[in-house]
Amino acid sequence: MTTATQTLSRFATTLKFEDIPAEVVERAKDCMIDTVAVATFGSRFAWSKMAADYALRYGSGGPCTVIGYPDRKVHAPYAALANGLFSHAFEQDSVRDPGMGAHPGATLLPPLLAVCEETGADGKRAIVAFVAATEIMLRIACATHHSPEKIGFHAPGLTGAYGATVAAGLVMGLTETQLVNALGIAGSLSSGLLAFTKSSQGAMVKRLHLGRASESGILAARLAAEGYEGPETILEGKFGFLDAYCKKEDIEPALLTANLGTQWEVMRICMKRYACHINAHTPVQALRDLMAAHGFKAADVAKIHVTGSERLATHHNIREPGDIMQSQYSVPFCVAVALHRDPEDPKAFAGGALEDPLIRATCREIESSVWTEPGKGVRSSRVTVKLRNGREVSRDGNTYKGMPADPLTRADLKRKFMLLCADVDAAAANNLFDRWSKLEMQPNLKLL
Repeated sequence: MTTATQTLSRFATTLKFEDIPAEVVERAKDCMIDTVAVATFGSRFAWSKMAADYALRYGSGGPCTVIGYPDRKVHAPYAALANGLFSHAFEQDSVRDPGMGAHPGATLLPPLLAVCEETGADGKRAIVAFVAATEIMLRIACATHHSPEKIGFHAPGLTGAYGATVAAGLVMGLTETQLVNALGIAGSLSSGLLAFTKSSQGAMVKRLHLGRASESGILAARLAAEGYEGPETILEGKFGFLDAYCKKEDIEPALLTANLGTQWEVMRICMKRYACHINAHTPVQALRDLMAAHGFKAADVAKIHVTGSERLATHHNIREPGDIMQSQYSVPFCVAVALHRDPEDPKAFAGGALEDPLIRATCREIESSVWTEPGKGVRSSRVTVKLRNGREVSRDGNTYKGMPADPLTRADLKRKFMLLCADVDAAAANNLFDRWSKLEMQPNLKLL
C-alpha cells in the first residue's frame, strides 16, 4: 500500500512550474518577499545576533548569505538556521489561516534560499520548491488539528522540519525515493517545546524552533541525497508523526493527501501587518479603524474593552508582560501600542514600548471577555471604546488585512517591506523588492 509520504513525494518531485496556477505563484512570491523583509528586521535583535555569531563561527567559508551580514558567507545549514531564527525573531512571519501550527515563510524560505545559493538554482525552481513544500507542510499540519500544542509541543518546530526538507530537497533535485527517505529522516528532527509559555523566563527559545526546523531540512535532504534512509511510514504509521506527537482523538490522516494538486494550500497563507501574535491582529485593526472613523486619540480614551475567543481572553490577556516576547503575545499590550503608536511600524513594538509608562498604564486598564454570541470565529473580536466625553464607539471584526479573505495587495506588501527595511539604503531595498517580484525571471538567487 502506498503511504502518505510516498504520495506527497511523488506530487512534489513531479510538480512543474507550468502546473501551478498564476495566482498561486503570486501568493508564493508574496510570502517569500514578506519573509525577506521580516528576516531583515529580525536580524537586529540580541537573540538574532547570538545565532548569527554561532553561524559565522562554525559555518564560515560557504557560499550562503546570513541576512544582515552581506559581507560574510557561511555553509547552507548555518545560513538556514540563522535566517530561520531571524524570520521568527519578532512575531512578523506568515502563518496559515485557519491556524494549524505552521509558518510557511520562516521555515521554507531560509533553507530554500541557502540551497539555491549553494547550487545556483534559478527562480522558477525556487518557486516550485516553495509551493510544493507549502502544500505538503500545511497538509501535515492540518492532519494534526493543532493537537501537538495540547500536549506541550510547539507545532511549527515539528511541521517545519518536513516543509524545510521538501524545499531543500527539490532544489537539490532529489528523486521521489530520496525525498521519501528525506521526509523519514525529518521525522526524527522535529523538535520544540512550549515550556517557555509557562516559565518566568526563556521565551527567547521560541525563535530558535523555526531556525532549527529550517536547518533540519537541509540535513535531512543532504543525507537522503547520499543514500541515507528513513521510514516511509513516518507520517501515519505506528510511532510516526501523528501517532507520537498528537492527541489520537484529534488526528485526521486523510488530510495528509486530500485534494493534492487541486486545492492549493498556498492560498491559505496569511501575512501580518503588525509585529504581534496573530490573535491580536483583529482587535488592533478594529481599534485603528475606530480611531480613523471617529478622529479620537489616546488622550481622549477613558476605557477599552475587547471581546473575543476564549483563547484571546485567557492565554492572551496579559496585563503586565515581563519581556518583549510576552508583550507581543498580550492582546491588551498590543491594543495599547496601537492606541499610542502606529502599529504598522515594527519599531512601535521594539522602540521602548515595554518601558513606556503610557502604554503600560493603558495595558493594565484594558478589559477582556469571551463572546457570548454563537457562531463567532477564532479571529473574531469586538473593540468597544468609551471616550472621556461620554461617547461610546464599537467595532466588530471577523477578519483582518492579510488574511486570505482580505489579502495584502502588492502595494500593501511593499509598504511593509520598506518599513522593515527602513535601515537599508532605500534604492537598494526598492531594487530588492522589484527583483523578488519577478522571481520567475531570475537566473539565480545569489543577488536576491
